This record gives sequence, C-alpha cells and structure tokens, in this order.
Amino acid sequence: IIFFWVARMIMFGIKFTGEVPFHDVYVHGLVRDAAGQKMSKSKGNVLDPLDLIDGIGLEELVKTRTSGLMQPQMAQQIEKTTRRQFPDGIASYGTDALRFTFASLATQGRDIRFDFGRIEGFRNFCNKLWNATRFVIINTEGHDPGAQRATDLDSPERWILARLNSVTGEVIASTEQYRLDLVCQTLHSFVWDEYCSWYLEIAKIRLANEPNEDRAQAVRQTLLSVLETALRLLHPLMPFITEALWQRITPLTGLTGPTIMTQPFPATDALRENQDAVADLDWVKAVVSAVRNIRGEMDIEPRKRIPVLLQSEDSADTSRIEQYQDLISELARTEPLAVSTPDDTTPECATALVDTLKVMVPLGSLIDRDAELARLKKELDRLETERSKCEGKLANRQFIERAPDAIVVKEKNRLEQTVNAIDELIQQRHRVESLLD
Repeated sequence: IIFFWVARMIMFGIKFTGEVPFHDVYVHGLVRDAAGQKMSKSKGNVLDPLDLIDGIGLEELVKTRTSGLMQPQMAQQIEKTTRRQFPDGIASYGTDALRFTFASLATQGRDIRFDFGRIEGFRNFCNKLWNATRFVIINTEGHDPGAQRATDLDSPERWILARLNSVTGEVIASTEQYRLDLVCQTLHSFVWDEYCSWYLEIAKIRLANEPNEDRAQAVRQTLLSVLETALRLLHPLMPFITEALWQRITPLTGLTGPTIMTQPFPATDALRENQDAVADLDWVKAVVSAVRNIRGEMDIEPRKRIPVLLQSEDSADTSRIEQYQDLISELARTEPLAVSTPDDTTPECATALVDTLKVMVPLGSLIDRDAELARLKKELDRLETERSKCEGKLANRQFIERAPDAIVVKEKNRLEQTVNAIDELIQQRHRVESLLD
C-alpha cells in the first residue's frame, strides 16, 4: 500500500503542479510488541504513546484496553494478559526517551519490536545527560569559561575534542543516509561511554590536582564546549531535555541566541583531528580497564588502592607510562605505579596484557587463588579461540592469495602475539598453581 500511495502522490504532483512533490521517501518497519505480535486493538497489545510519556496506572490501563472492543469476548483474556505484563501499570518515561527509542529502532528491517528495556535505558540516558550537565555547571560557574579560549591543550582535552569531531562526522553521514538508528548508537556511545564515563572522571581528577590555572581553565572550557556541541547533536532526537540543558549552560558559554533551535548544527573541523592523542588515551583506558577487570575478578573493594606493576620492552609504552602514570593511578585507584623490565624478578601476580604491556597485580593476600585460576582459564580460552581464527584465516588459500600483503602480515603478527600471550598466561597459571601446593 505504501508503494501505491507514493506513486499516487507523485502522479498527482506532476499532474497538478508539474513538479515531483518529494524526492526521498522514508519507510520504517512495522512496530510490533515485545513478543513480535502485530499491535491491534483486538489483541489488546496496543501501546498509547501518551501512556509511555506520562505513565498510566494498572486499572486505567486495563479499562483503556478492554473498552470499545470489536470482539467483546476477548476482554477477559486481554485483562489477564495486561495484568500479567504490567502489574504496576506503565511508568512515565518522558517524550525524549520515547522519541530516542523509536529513532534507535528505525533499522532497515521490516519489523520493529518495541522493548520496554530499551526505553527504560534511554530514560536513564536522559538522567545521565542531566547529571553530566549539573557536574559541568558546578565545576565551571564562577570561572568565566566563556572567556578567551585556551590553545595549549593537554592530551585528554585533545582526545575528547578529536573524538567529538569524529562523532560529528559520523552523525552527519548517518543522517544523510537516513540511518537514525546509527545516529542514536553513535551519540549514545559517545556521551555515555567516552564523555561521561571517561572524560568527566579525568576532568574531576585534573581539576582537583591541577596547580596551573591556565590548564584547569582549559579543562573547564573543554567540558563546556563538548557538552554544548553534544546537546546540539542530540537536539533533533531529544528536543526537550537538550533545550532545557542548553538554556542552563548558555550563560557560561558566551553564546548568544534565544534557543538551541536557532543554533547551527555542528560541523567537523579538521584542526581537531589528533590521532596521537586518541592513541594515547585509548592506551590509558585499556590499562585502567585491565586493572579494573583484575580488581573485579579478584573481588577487591573498589576504593582500596592496590599495588600495580607495569612491564614492557616497548619504548612507546615506557614513554606513555612516564607521561600518564599519575592519571592511571587515580583512575584505577592504585598505589604509585611500579615499572619493571622482563629481566626483573617479580612476585606472583594476576596479569593482563595491553598489546606489548604487561599489567600485573601482585597476588599476596589480595586474591582467592581458585578465582585467579578460573580467570586465567577464561582468558586462555579466549586467546585459544583467537588463535584458531587467525590460523584458520592463514590456512585459507583464497585469503592468502586475494588479501593485500599488509593484511596478511597483520594477521601473521596477530597470531604471533596471541601465541606469545598464551605462553605467558600458561606460565602464570603454573606459578599460581604452585602457590596452592
């Protein structure tokens, strides 16, 4: 029916105006319930958007779903199903969470399954955005962050600005292709994972410990600038919360304008690209995550500072350790980092690998030995799977013949690194097992 409607409108437009009425048609899949059933009044599985926005109590929901049925005999079954699915009614999720949910579901598939877990997650995303804005306001008010922009930025600021620039490009490209689902995925990942989970934590540490006011001001300006740009990127998908938050931060930014709606949509800036900063901070994040993973698997209290040894023969690792050791120590809640070489004698440790860097947490009295053996087994299983994949590729004659030489070399290097990592962890397992004897 959509095809015929489109054809009819095009023919009418040409007939009466001499012009094609539109050049692009956006068609989304059929919205179904969580069980994959088509929503219909007779099935009693229709969801009113206003009920999702404002919320509705159980009794009122039952009344709405069982009134005016074309098949009144279905009322009892519909009531039973409704009470089972929504024992407390439907919570209020707000317009922005609902709008973002449907945009995120707009894939290229024929069907869209509406999932309450997703809309609840995006309501949490709205709360995350609100709390991030509150943090930024608290840390920038009274410091005139809208004044002359700092030009001498440290790596964390260069990293988040480079990532924002990349995200802006991805959002623009996905929007031009009508891939709203990819727009949502990109923005959610950036705001939640990179800006809130990483940069806000880094900024908190730096503002608390930075003696240089110019550098502290650069952190504040970056906090505010990235947030303001993210709000403009999100605005078409979340118009209400972004407008409210933009109005709150505007006095701090030095921007003018009555509303976010009249602001230009963000554009990419080649000057913000910085692959070195991105590589450095990706390395920092990987090291911190390795320590956190070991801490979690060893069931060590999150706030307790733990000893960590870093070991590598790579000069790039050594340089990064020297530059970022204080930041890593604060983010991972460690004692001052200790650095060793492969020739040094080290105590028995829980070990994780970040490329060529070994991240080691001395066992001592920190861990459950059985839990550490289980962790090593899990990591070895993962690496064995990785080795099998690499060996499978390299044993494939078509891959060797058709793939570019650089790709083949890269795969061989990956296999070599994986085999070395397996050998390292097997040795570690033997050391832990010896402690049990």
